[in-house]
Amino acid sequence: MLSFGVERASSSVIQDYTMDSRTYKIYHEHGFDSRQHLEHYLSDNPEMAFGEDFMIFPMENLKKTFSEGFFSSGHIKGDILIDLSVGSMVHHLYAACEFFTNIIVLKVTDRCIMELKRWVDERTGAFDWGHAAKLHADIEGESDLLQEKEEKMRLALQHVAKVDLGKENMMDPIVLPPADCIISAWLLDSISKDQNDYMGYLRKFSGLLKPGGHIILIGVLDATYYTISKEKFHLFRYDEDFVRKALVGEGFIIDYWKVKKKTAESDLMDYKSTIFILAHKPK
Repeated sequence: MLSFGVERASSSVIQDYTMDSRTYKIYHEHGFDSRQHLEHYLSDNPEMAFGEDFMIFPMENLKKTFSEGFFSSGHIKGDILIDLSVGSMVHHLYAACEFFTNIIVLKVTDRCIMELKRWVDERTGAFDWGHAAKLHADIEGESDLLQEKEEKMRLALQHVAKVDLGKENMMDPIVLPPADCIISAWLLDSISKDQNDYMGYLRKFSGLLKPGGHIILIGVLDATYYTISKEKFHLFRYDEDFVRKALVGEGFIIDYWKVKKKTAESDLMDYKSTIFILAHKPK
């Protein structure tokens, strides 16, 4: 049974970063073609430039994050994981479904929900995530369990719901139970117009965590836009110092930090590095 309470974290003053172009569309305000997003950035198309940065890098670090022995106290696990990520991606959740009983996926657009559910329900025309399942199985050293990995993933993604980012309780009138872990991949980058937006959304996400809970952020540094179907969408530009101060300002303790310089060359998107961060809320 899902029920919830929200806790707040304090904020701090951080150097201002302004939006580079207010002519770009905003993900949660204008929406985008979720299938084209997957095709451009996360497909197995040989011409897709972002496999190393946006698939392999996050999946390897998530495997490391959830593996036994990463912390002296053992691996991160629990009852509830909440995913707040851009688009209809699932590849970043393969490792997580091994360690959490329930995965709750929250999306800001109906189109992204429909695209995700098409895959979960194995409907005709669903995006093929077979390459991500194989990558996960290879990383885990369990290539012989490929079909089992996909089935386990589909079973894990039974709780998909829409959120309203403008509300204090994004799920109003539903109240979610406090989560053991939150994963947010590229969402803060896409919805934040400036530093105040970023801090406000981070605070809302923090409010969904139980004391001692972990947050995993995946994003891009020094980016200003990404392109879908020839339309440019805004990305909030920030650097390592900004996000570190943002997390500390909201009361998080940073456990793990990894930055990978861009390997993809494409005019679809400008960015300098991909970042992976694990932090936790003190008990």
